[in-house]
Amino acid sequence: MEILLGNQTYFKNIGQVKYEGQDSDNPLAFRWYDASRVVAGKTMAEHFKFACAYWHSFNANGADPFGGPTLFFPWDKKTTILERAKDKMDAAFEFITKMQLPYYCFHDVDLIDHTDNIEENERHMAQIVEYATEKQQQSGVKLLWGTANLFSHHRYMNGAATNPDFHVLSHAGAQVKAAIDATIALDGENYVFWGGREGYMSLLNTNMKREQEHLARFLHMAKDYARQQGFTGTFLIEPKPCEPTKHQYDYDAATVIGFLRQFDLLADFKLNLEVNHATLAGHTFQHELQVAADAGLLGSIDANRGDYQNGWDTDQFPNNLNELAEALLIILEAGGLKGGGVNFDAKIRRNSTDPVDLFHAHIGGMDNFARALIIADSILEHSDYKKMRSERYNSFNSGKGAEFENGNLRLEDLRNYAVQHGEPALISGKQEYIENIINRFI
Repeated sequence: MEILLGNQTYFKNIGQVKYEGQDSDNPLAFRWYDASRVVAGKTMAEHFKFACAYWHSFNANGADPFGGPTLFFPWDKKTTILERAKDKMDAAFEFITKMQLPYYCFHDVDLIDHTDNIEENERHMAQIVEYATEKQQQSGVKLLWGTANLFSHHRYMNGAATNPDFHVLSHAGAQVKAAIDATIALDGENYVFWGGREGYMSLLNTNMKREQEHLARFLHMAKDYARQQGFTGTFLIEPKPCEPTKHQYDYDAATVIGFLRQFDLLADFKLNLEVNHATLAGHTFQHELQVAADAGLLGSIDANRGDYQNGWDTDQFPNNLNELAEALLIILEAGGLKGGGVNFDAKIRRNSTDPVDLFHAHIGGMDNFARALIIADSILEHSDYKKMRSERYNSFNSGKGAEFENGNLRLEDLRNYAVQHGEPALISGKQEYIENIINRFI
């Protein structure tokens, strides 16, 4: 991948990050992520399709509810909207190509600042999309997915597609149309919907049934429009339980799957799962992955982690190897991600103010995923992990257990079997031993 530099070098004295192996002590090299290494029948590059989150990496300025920005970007100094957007894209593609990231993801307002004028926004988007097309062609970097930010502007304070005011919903439609057009123009492989404010703060002033019906109709309209324009990729919904709303309609994987099934959207939609959103919903990330995989809807991942002491979405880079190994076990057994990849929806910390910090964060994330993949594959190939899980269900493989699974027993048959065989023996789940297997391969 050729390093792309604009008129200015934003990440000075940093070359292209390469794989140097486990013996390397170079902090700007991969020790585990070897893009061409084959694991479980695919290269690491094919397994992960790593992507850079445009918003966190080039827009997040370190501000939090208690203080202003701490990150002051050199690409954010020009006076015109288009000039600033081009400088930011120069910086983004310099970073992405130096990191050898094959993909990136964006919200529409990440690429270029939006105003309150729809037609002006559409002109600006067309201009920056033309510039992005050149960058992609020069570098070989691809767009994993695009989306529209339907939660930051004050007009969306009561939601976008679920807003009680149709006028607001129409603005959401205009914004999604432009974001879909941009995604198609840039050969995006997926399109994401995250309902940041699609929910309620109080049921006292909310018609939940009507709002969810509006959301479903909106998704159908967006899907139909994209298909008519030739988009053949996957639509992804990203679950989150709360924050910024009290309760969001895309609460978790199971809730989203039920919604998609109820409103006849299963054929076109899969799930984009985020680690920190899973924990906010009271689940592990592994749970959310398994729910999606069991439904055949495991589409993509937003990779990050939360802070165990903080109760909100901290979007830190992933570094818990044990949890990542367990996640990769599920992904491998599910046959991999369906269309999507691993997008680092994570931001450097408020006090990480050096340009090189962004490199350290992504190197660590990519290395940890690569190492977890190797660990998970080794567990599946060289341990009793699969055998032990399978043997727990042996009683359903034959006899009355098999008849039950095949739907050939009545409730009375269960009662008669229980009477005939008396009290069942206690069978250990051997949880501690299985946990030791994970740690042994780490």
